[in-house]
Order: sequence, then C-alpha cells, then structure tokens
Amino acid sequence: MSNRKLKMGMIGGGPGSFIGAVHRISAAMDGMIELAAGAFSSSPEKSAETGKELFLPATRVYGSYDEMFEKEKQLPEEERIDFVAIVTPNHVHFDPTKKALENGFHVVLDKPMTFDYEEAKTLNKIIEDTGLLFCLTHTYTGYPMVKEARHLIASGVLGEIRKVYVEYPQGWLWTSLEKTDYKQAIWRTDPSKSGIANCMGDIGTHAFNLAEYVSGLKLTKLCADLNIVVEGRTLDDDGAVLLKFDNGASGVLMATQIATGAENNIKIRVFGDKAGLEWEQDNANTLIVRHPEAPDQIYRTGGNVPYLSSWSMENLRTPGGHPEGYLEAFANLYRNFTRCLYARKNGETPKKEWEDFPGAEDGLRGMAFVEHVVKSGKSNEKWTKFEL
Repeated sequence: MSNRKLKMGMIGGGPGSFIGAVHRISAAMDGMIELAAGAFSSSPEKSAETGKELFLPATRVYGSYDEMFEKEKQLPEEERIDFVAIVTPNHVHFDPTKKALENGFHVVLDKPMTFDYEEAKTLNKIIEDTGLLFCLTHTYTGYPMVKEARHLIASGVLGEIRKVYVEYPQGWLWTSLEKTDYKQAIWRTDPSKSGIANCMGDIGTHAFNLAEYVSGLKLTKLCADLNIVVEGRTLDDDGAVLLKFDNGASGVLMATQIATGAENNIKIRVFGDKAGLEWEQDNANTLIVRHPEAPDQIYRTGGNVPYLSSWSMENLRTPGGHPEGYLEAFANLYRNFTRCLYARKNGETPKKEWEDFPGAEDGLRGMAFVEHVVKSGKSNEKWTKFEL
C-alpha cells in the first residue's frame, strides 16, 4: 500500500460549496491522497458538472452516494476508493457516514458530527462496531502551536488548571444574509438543515472542542445564554456559556456571528496555578506563556526549533517566519489520518503523534454540547449537567 496514493471519494462539495474546496486542497497538500471519485451534489447534473471541473473520469462521478458505494465496492481493491470525505450540510452527515462505514470505507467528516445528538450516539456505535478510521475536521486542533499548548499543559508547565477562556467571534451574519442567494447562510440558519442550533453548532462546537483539547479537561456542567440578534431568525446567532470542568476549574465560552466586522479569530487562554498561556488564530505561529515572576515566553513555529515538542514538530510545514495557516492546519488532520490508514494497511503501528486527530468521541461530545447548551439556554435553571 505504501507505494501508491490513497484514493478518496467525496460526498458534497459541489457548486457553491466553500468547505468542499478546503477539503480537496488540504487532502492534496502532502501528495498522499488523490481524489478518485465523487457524488458532489444531490443533483446528478451538478455532480457531473463538478466532476468535469475536477478532471475526473465520468465513470467515477456519481449521481448519488448510494450509487458511489455500490459501484466502488465492485472495483478491484487497488482501484476503488480507500476512504470517503463527507462535506455536506449537517442534515446530510449521518446517512452517508453510516453507509460508508457499513460498506467498509473509512471516513473523514466535516463537523459537527451529525444533525442531532441521537444520530451522534448511533453513529458512534457504528464506528466502534466497524473499527474503521474516522476523522472529524475540527480544524484548529491541527495548528502546531495548539498542539504545543496541549503538550505544555499535559506536562505540568501551567500547574493545576484553574480557568479556561475560549472565544470565537464572527461577523458575517450581522445582517440577514440568508435572505439573499448566499448558500452558506441559507442552510446554516434553517433548522431543517442545521439542527437545533446555528451559531453554537457551527462555531461554538469548535470553541468547545478547542477548550477540552488544549486543557485536557472534560466538561461536567454548563450554564448557557443564547440570543437571536437579527430579527426574523429562528436559530441562535450569538451566545455565551459558563463552563465547569472535571478538576473543578471554571471557564467561559463565547461564540457569535453578529460581531460586526469580526472575521475568524478563534482564541484560547488557559490559566493554572503556576502559569498561563494564550493562542489566537490571527497570530497562529505564536504561543505566549505567561509567568507571574518572570518575563513572558514566546514560542514560535519553525523547523529545527529545539524547544518544541514532537507533537508540534510533527505538524510543522514551513521554515520559521512563514505562516502556518488554516489550510495547513486542515491538511495536518488529513495527513495524520492518512498516516494512520497507511500504517493499518501495512500492518504497522502508527506513531502516537499521528493518532492525534479528532475522532468519534469528539463528535459525540460536540453534539452533546449543542444539546445541553440549547437546553440550558431555554431553562430557568442556572446549571445543566453535561453528560453523554
């Protein structure tokens, strides 16, 4: 297996899809994956159009994902797809993922995991039963300095964690963009496609995942305030959540899509009884560690940096001073997933650093987070217990 690229099939990612292109670019970045097949739209005509634009042979472009699974299974092992990337809106996550796994294909799925929590529980069981590889694209865990932050906390540099602040401010839905023909706004604000939450499902899950990933802590209860700021919407476009973690630490999560003028500067700050740290996407190459009785330490990405851990070094791509950006972070998820898949096919044991990508548990916890946040937001009770 190590002498050929892995073959990827894609579901979704047709005309008007932003995230489909991101997946294709990221998957191709390391030269280990080739896009070999796809069912790019619920419209067979649009799927065929996208396949042609991507220079795929017409015989490997399908009118539905059911057709793709059925016909790809019939191909010789060396020709058929090895895994599927699913890049559809939330309401079309569960069924294609379930069928892909049941047909023997590994899966990379765009977050959140499913349309609702019940689907997530079912899907988690299927992933466990099949034993196939599953990656959920929580992009921000792929940044080298995010991995370094996690490593420093796990190594005890910050001491006992006391406080976690995580925020994700966006401004793109500051007005009724969904009333235009803008596809990305239309489905995200539609409960039949997005689920019970918009903002908290779309970017709040990213912030929650980042908080647990970096801190190494698990959420035990929460208190949420959700808002609909733009008149006429039925789903949240703004919110804040108080957090309590399993070691007794507290936290605050903010996610909003009506922060006028804001872009995508997700940021996390963690404070322990020895030191604190902070990282933000707008300055992604830098991790700041703050000590109470010493100058700040500034960690920077770059090849051959002696003070960085193997966790960040395994995910570096550029020399010092060159940005490690969003696409590179996304590609790190694909690279680690691919390295693990190669190892499995070759009967080898993957490096522990390669196994560091979001999976089924992250997806299940993310959907539980959405459910509990909405429940808390509607309740008169102050705190809601977080449980799976």
